[in-house]
Amino acid sequence: MSLGWRYLYQLIAANIVMIFVLAFKFNSLPPQIPLFYSKSLGEDQLADTWFILILPLFMNLLFFLNNFFYRRFYRNNIFVKKIFHYLNLLIIVSFTLIFAKIIFLIT
Repeated sequence: MSLGWRYLYQLIAANIVMIFVLAFKFNSLPPQIPLFYSKSLGEDQLADTWFILILPLFMNLLFFLNNFFYRRFYRNNIFVKKIFHYLNLLIIVSFTLIFAKIIFLIT
């Protein structure tokens, strides 16, 4: 199995984890969640509950965009290949943990 397929399987596993976390805590989610932590405290941080779906969508977009750039411009460079693979792993792990942390902190 090549390295690319392994990371694709990890992306699928991360998506499944996010689905299970959301399904497990969906009934206890408030109508608005604090999602925009870079804004000032109060109403500015709140967003509707469905905005939490931005995180998995953005994770998948970044993953496939990284793969596209690697295949388009750096196909023969082994060093850049490893950088992109570790970057994809970082994206998968960090977005999954951020998603789970937000869900479990607000419920």
